[in-house]
Amino acid sequence: MASYKLFVILAIAAIIAPSVLGKDHIVGDETGWTTNFDYQAWAKAKEFRVGDRLIFNYPEGSHNVIRADGASFKQCMKPSNVEALTSGSDVITLATPGKKWYFCGFPNHCDVGNQKLTITVLAQREVSSPAPSPSDLQSAATARTGSVYFGMMALMVAFLIFLQ
Repeated sequence: MASYKLFVILAIAAIIAPSVLGKDHIVGDETGWTTNFDYQAWAKAKEFRVGDRLIFNYPEGSHNVIRADGASFKQCMKPSNVEALTSGSDVITLATPGKKWYFCGFPNHCDVGNQKLTITVLAQREVSSPAPSPSDLQSAATARTGSVYFGMMALMVAFLIFLQ
């Protein structure tokens, strides 16, 4: 009976761990989401995976975030079936692998102000593979610490002790 409970707990942990360990990427780092910033250069230094989150920080009312397809992105035109994100701290969870496009829908921000971002999202890491260290210290804010993982593991150990 105890081994069945242990199996269930470990199965739940294996399912939850990848999403808990995803990275938060603050778009533009300290600069945030604004005009006249090279978001493509910023994205080149990052690795985006399923489960990671993009966080767009900007003064509310000054910008927005449009999720686009490749054709709409090239023309800086909002697709008719897409709502603009306008909170000033918009969070997008990267749910599927593949190419993703984002831009600001305010007049001239995308085409003239270069406020646009293209990324390629890779598949989620295998649970058994170790998480890589942040590539550089400046972007360390984008990496979640292991404290969430260790906290979750400590909770599981406490639960297992409680079962005995």
